[in-house]
Amino acid sequence: MTKNFIVTLKKNTPDVEAKKFLDSVHHAGGSIVHEFDIIKGYTIKVPDVLHLNKLKEKHNDVIENVEEDKEVHTN
Repeated sequence: MTKNFIVTLKKNTPDVEAKKFLDSVHHAGGSIVHEFDIIKGYTIKVPDVLHLNKLKEKHNDVIENVEEDKEVHTN
């Protein structure tokens, strides 16, 4: 089962390190759903949480935050 996650990279992450992260997403069988303009962040789709955990371990030095992409409701 695939899930979408919003991944924010640290502000000072060099473009070459961001590219390495994106390459790792593709190598893990995932894809880039959306790239944010204002912040250095992406919505990614990965096959399972195990792949996400491996990405987080490998790129821990550049990842600021990871959260599941879900619908938000207001009352």
